[in-house]
Formats: sequence, C-alpha cells, structure tokens
Amino acid sequence: MGSGQVTDWQGRNVTVAGLGVSGVPAAKVLHGLGAHVTVVNDGDDERARTQAAELEALGVTVRLGDGDTLPEGTELIVTAPGWRPDKPLFRAAGQASVPVWGDVELAWRLRGPDAAPWLAVTGTNGKTTTVQMLASILKAAGLRTAAVGNIGVSLLDAVLGEERYDVLAVELSSYQLHWAPSLRAHSAAVLNLAPDHLDWHGSMEAYAADKGRIYEGNRVACVYNAADKATEDLVREADVEEGCRAVGFTLGTPGPSQLGVVDGILVDRAFVENRHKNAQELAEVSDVHPPAPHNIANALAAAALARAFGVPAQAVRDGLRAFTPDAHRIAHLADVDGVAYVDDSKATNTHAAQASLAAYESIVWIAGGLAKGATFDELVANSAKRLRGAVLIGADRALIRDALARHAPEVPVVDLDRTDTGAMLQAVQEARRLARPGDTVLLAPACASMDMFANYNRRGEAFAEAVSGLGA
Repeated sequence: MGSGQVTDWQGRNVTVAGLGVSGVPAAKVLHGLGAHVTVVNDGDDERARTQAAELEALGVTVRLGDGDTLPEGTELIVTAPGWRPDKPLFRAAGQASVPVWGDVELAWRLRGPDAAPWLAVTGTNGKTTTVQMLASILKAAGLRTAAVGNIGVSLLDAVLGEERYDVLAVELSSYQLHWAPSLRAHSAAVLNLAPDHLDWHGSMEAYAADKGRIYEGNRVACVYNAADKATEDLVREADVEEGCRAVGFTLGTPGPSQLGVVDGILVDRAFVENRHKNAQELAEVSDVHPPAPHNIANALAAAALARAFGVPAQAVRDGLRAFTPDAHRIAHLADVDGVAYVDDSKATNTHAAQASLAAYESIVWIAGGLAKGATFDELVANSAKRLRGAVLIGADRALIRDALARHAPEVPVVDLDRTDTGAMLQAVQEARRLARPGDTVLLAPACASMDMFANYNRRGEAFAEAVSGLGA
C-alpha cells in the first residue's frame, strides 16, 4: 500500500473510518473492488443504523459506537476527512504502520491511466465560489468538466463514473489535504489563509502546512494571493515539477507573472507572450457577480487556473458572465427606502465577514452566533469606520459587543437577547431603524449558525423572509 497505484484490491483488509457523505461511497467502491471492508463509526444513531443496514446487505462489516479500535488485520484505513488526526484509531494505525488515506487520496489512486487532470483550489474562504467560477470558465471553453470535491459531488463518483472529463475543478478542504499525501494537481491555488479549524489541526502552522500540500508536484502553475504573503510562502516551500511557475493574483495592477485589475479590466500578465511587456484583457470587473473586492479576487484565481490549462481569454469572460453565485453569498436581496439589504449568511468566520464588510461604505451590521473560538478585535478595528450601527444576535454576541466597545465605541449597538424564530425578524426591524438612505444592512455574522438555525442556509432564508416583509 505504498505510494504507487494499487491495482489488486482482492481480499485486502480495508477499514473505512466514518459513515456519512464520504464513508458510504468509499465502502461501496472498495467492496466492489473485492476488498474485505469493515466500517467503524463513533455514532450509533438512527441515520448511522440506516446506512449500516444498507452496507451490511452488500456484505460490508459495520461496527457502530466504536471508532477508536483498530480492527484486526487492517492493511489500510480510509477516513472521512473530518476525523481528527489525534484519534486513538490513527495512533494505533501509526504503531502498526498502517497507512491512512482520505476519500480524496482514494479517488486519486483509483483514477485510470488517461484520467482528467485536476485544477485544485483551497483557502480559508472563497473556495466554493472560485471552483464554480472555474468550472463555468472551463465549460465556456468547450471542455467537459465538473465542480467536485468538498463541494457536494463526490470525487469518487467523478473518477469512477461513466462520464469522461477533460479536466476537473476540485475544491479541497484542509482536512481533505491532510489525508491526501500523493495528490499531484495540474495546477492549484491557495486563495487566502486565516485562523480556522485550529482545534482540529492543533496550530496555525499545521493548518497552513496542510493547505500547502495542494502545491506538491504541481506541473504548470502554483497560484497565490499577492495580498496574502502566507500563500506565497507556501509556494516557495512546495516541491513542484520542473518548469512549474508561481502566478500571483492581485486587486491592483499586475506585475509580470500576475493577474490583476487595470481601469476596471481583469488582465493577465502571466500566460502571455513576453509577459514583461504584454498583457491580455480577460474580462471587465462588471462581468463578475457580485463585483465585491473578495469576489473579484476569486475570479482572478479561477481565471489563473483556467489560463494555466490553456483556456482562451474569451472563455474567461464568457464563463464569468454565465456564473451565478450560490445563495447566501453576498446576495443583494432588496432596496427598501433607499437602503440595500444584503445576505452573506455564508460569512461564518471573521475572515469571510471582513471581506464582506469591505465591500460597502456605510453599514448596519447584523452579526453573531457561535464564535468557534474566534476573537473579533481585528475584524471590528478594520471595519469600524464603515459601521453606521450593529445588531447582535446569537450565543456569543457578547464577544462582538465587547470588541465594538473597545474599537468602535461611537457605533450604536442593539443587543438582542433572544434565540427564538422571531429573533431575525426583530434584528431586521432594528437594523432598518438604524439605517439611513444610502446605507447597506448586511447580514455577515462572522459566526456559525447552529445556536439558532439548522445551518447558514436557514439563517439566510430567515433574513430574506424578514426583508421581504419590509416592503409590504
């Protein structure tokens, strides 16, 4: 089970760690290849029992309620990406010299000899949007492609399915990269790096190192964010193939080997003849939806990866024009009495919220939820001059309130001490009271949603429902 392709799975003892989105397909694929599969799972709830019954009917062994013990004779573990590296199961595997792969590693190893190359994207924020933009650009160039990975479509399905692809646009989380040691992308991008998931990785250094794995063995381009030195450092540290280039993206005027913005035009000075003198126009800023600064950065990163794959400039423009972002990502909902209402419920951490706040001049900010260990001083200090007012909701709102008191004491704050279904309605009404014509009421919570809502989608929907009631 070394670094090469495994061609004969017949009779091999493979343990799959975790049911869920990645575990069930992995178990089915490995069983179909002839491996003896045992699935171990921490939980023993109704959903797990349903999934277990489905697998057991195929002949897969499932152990519920015990994810820590290494099954006898295990030769390989294939883990769900979310399982932490410090689990007893993995310590036992290390002592027994049993390799651990994630579902991404498994998909990479199972590719056929003429498999589609991968254009890969990671980063703390913007991954999904960038990968969807990239897929839209590749499609506009007439290529058979799909947005896959951490985005919903299983990489195993993409690699093993009937459909033949020319190239795949792959979103990868830091968890997935941690468990994918032999992945080698055609080209890859790290969009940004900010503290996130540190409880899982153990430190910022370990988190950055896992993100940086995406550059290992790149063939054509390592795309980095010129405004985020940490991403450039990861390129410097990467072991890439001969001739692979570092390509930066910037919201300013690009230098040679960069993509950037000049007079409202997205331009390429990386993938052109004589890049020291020439630049290629790709698209206009107005072709990017929405044209918020962080989203223009996403578009430049997607364009860089597409250009690394040889896509013509026209396809970049056509692909960006055809792209529509997912719901709850800086979505303009309505204008009521001269005030804009914008839903960025997807801004579930401080880094995403800062990008959102930077897109508007005068803001009534609706924020709060589960902080996940985050601090808010830097976010509030950087955004203070843009804030007209703030309405705080959720379990950890006091942390934001205290940061506002320290860094923006003149900004009026409404602190809503309620978590029932009507809380968002009241939050929107309070925001309307604080707003003046020309302002933006922005839901950019900087927190997770699970204290009050099933997920960030539900939170965004509650906001949209409250806003729709304002015009009535």
